[in-house]
Amino acid sequence: MFILITLIFSLFAYFLGGLNGAILLSKFKGWTDPRLHGSKNPGATNMLRLHHAQAASLVLIFDLLKGTIPVYCAYLIGLPPLAIGFVGIATCLGHIFPPYHDFRGGKAVATGLGTLLPLGMNMTGLIVITWLLSVALTGYSSLAAIITALSAPIYIYFIKPEFTVPVIMLSSLIILRHIGNIRRLIRGKEKKIVNWK
Repeated sequence: MFILITLIFSLFAYFLGGLNGAILLSKFKGWTDPRLHGSKNPGATNMLRLHHAQAASLVLIFDLLKGTIPVYCAYLIGLPPLAIGFVGIATCLGHIFPPYHDFRGGKAVATGLGTLLPLGMNMTGLIVITWLLSVALTGYSSLAAIITALSAPIYIYFIKPEFTVPVIMLSSLIILRHIGNIRRLIRGKEKKIVNWK
């Protein structure tokens, strides 16, 4: 029975995840498609580059919530950790391959963070602090996302070890979405969002 419920929740999560905050806000404001400018990633960081902090904040909140809602609902009805992991993955896949936007979406960093929020404030705090410190020290949003994705399974192992495998799955997906960024970082071609020079 829980397999059917997991499937239903995963489908709901996928279609909810497909609602991209950056694309929707750009259409509402009459701005150009964020997938055509800047980093061409329809996420909060690129909205900050292209517009302003308020736009980036709205997109960040939207993408966080769409990650949190399906996972929290799955958690409330008592689905097992692995099933909750699949719901979280489905949400991120919706963000990466949105059915409403030609299957061209973002990298699911904010959405991925949103899926982790129901796991507790300890986990949330560690993830946020890791990302902020990484950005402050390196200036690279992409590198911060990669470092945070690598750190998340370690954090959850000590906080709620039963969710370690689902978080590893989620982190792997986010890192795979950053392969292009990793190549640019190695070549020194990646753009910073913070430059202390």
